Amino acid sequence: MREERLRFRTVVFDLDGTLADSSPDLAAALNVALARLGRAPQPLAEVRTMIGYGARAMLRRGLEVTGGADDALMAAGFRVLIDHYTAHICDATQPYAGVDDALTALADQGIALAVCTNKPRGLAVQLIGALGWAKRFAAVIGGDSLPVAKPDPAPLHLAIERAGGGPAAMVGDSIIDIRTAIAAGVHSVAVSFGFADRPADELGADRVIDSFAGLIPALAEL
Repeated sequence: MREERLRFRTVVFDLDGTLADSSPDLAAALNVALARLGRAPQPLAEVRTMIGYGARAMLRRGLEVTGGADDALMAAGFRVLIDHYTAHICDATQPYAGVDDALTALADQGIALAVCTNKPRGLAVQLIGALGWAKRFAAVIGGDSLPVAKPDPAPLHLAIERAGGGPAAMVGDSIIDIRTAIAAGVHSVAVSFGFADRPADELGADRVIDSFAGLIPALAEL
């Protein structure tokens, strides 16, 4: 990884689909909930398109494509989904290649690292710990940390503030992340290997990378 010096003091990452491929464990939890409600399981490729707005939104999408959703089904399925996911949060989840090297390279420059995700904060902290990153991040902001979630810019602003402030950049995989960065007035880098519902070069990010080996060079250009 090249040794460009960066002007950023904080880099904020999305979690699911950006730092780690959590789709197998999320799909398993969703399918357990769907099965409990008598619905058909959904293939992994389909579930990947449902991830990004949080667990409730994922469940609602799963119900909608298998026969329809209502408040009673949501209430019945959500607890099943969360209980299963909490117990199996890192059975098959894997960091993307090069993540640890990229995080180390940023930290070696004195750059603070943070996570801003629509996952509930408790689950985000649990997954980060399971991946061995408990001491990596100065701040972890979840979808329930504020009354609003991404793409509202407030969670990103809070993540930057709690990590120490300064010039910041956002790294994410979806239109949600890039819209959040734009709304917050910070630079953005999109990864092309996450759960996006469209090609990465259509997300509107300042830069697109195909692997974490490209993160430092991309940030150096901003």
